[in-house]
Amino acid sequence: MLDGKRIVLGVTGGVAAYKSAELVRELQRAGARVQVVMTEAATRFVGPVTFQALSGEPVFVDAWDARIPDNMAHIELSRGADAIVVAPATADFLARLAHGLADDLLSTLCLARECALVVAPAMNRQMWSHPATQRNVAQIVADGVLVAGPGSGDQACGEVGLGRMLEPLELVEEIAASFVPKTLAGRRALITAGPTFEPIDPVRGITNRSSG
Repeated sequence: MLDGKRIVLGVTGGVAAYKSAELVRELQRAGARVQVVMTEAATRFVGPVTFQALSGEPVFVDAWDARIPDNMAHIELSRGADAIVVAPATADFLARLAHGLADDLLSTLCLARECALVVAPAMNRQMWSHPATQRNVAQIVADGVLVAGPGSGDQACGEVGLGRMLEPLELVEEIAASFVPKTLAGRRALITAGPTFEPIDPVRGITNRSSG
């Protein structure tokens, strides 16, 4: 589904970061090349070495990483990328995206991009439903960001509700779908349907005046 695509995977500081390791594998199985960028907080949950081993690519955390010759990692890493995917995307990261803040490598990378941006929210159900979070999500959607999820279910805090990061395979499907041309985007369609008809025999039938 993603054959030949170059995906920059951003990982922020949430418990769901463990799912991102599996997401790397699933993206690769779909044919993508994956480059991982982490926030400092994300390294408290999963180490960069894990993502480097899985992706086969160097992992970047620091905006001043000396491995980038011109010290412009936020520009170099986004060049040639087909999409940037942030999974998990914490409430804090969504807020920074909505306000255009760029105070670390990943947030700066998202601001300096020319490719599509997909975010997979992951947080406590109350954080997700908070009016501030919903305002931030509405703003980034208006800015053209694809928000994938969240899902509903058991959460790390022991509660149950909306806020779980989508499972890796679900995210791969969302990412792949984002590359499909939207030929009907902006169009309005009217669909009509007649009554239902259930045959009794080759001649007679039961019908109604309902639209079905």
